[in-house]
Amino acid sequence: MDFLKKLFGGGNTVQNKPILDLYVRPKRCAEIVHIRIDLYNEPSLTDDGGYYVRKLARATRCPFPAEVEVYLDKSRKLQKTQVNDGELVTAFDYNAWLEAKAPRP
Repeated sequence: MDFLKKLFGGGNTVQNKPILDLYVRPKRCAEIVHIRIDLYNEPSLTDDGGYYVRKLARATRCPFPAEVEVYLDKSRKLQKTQVNDGELVTAFDYNAWLEAKAPRP
């Protein structure tokens, strides 16, 4: 049975994919946007043999999107992250923001 699951993609395959999680706060916004990049499917090959990903981070209550550019090396390891019209924040900041907006009983 395990052979068939591997062959046809059954089971929980999300844990097996290398995912890069980024947290971005667009300019003039209090909201933090969680961005997930699938390192197998989303990057584009660059001229120097590395990889590149560009994403827009849009908050739900903010009209200003932030542009995130991620540069990876040949083995898809993070080399550089650039955020235009926003700032990169940590997972700790994102979790604190989630807790602050959660309704209190």
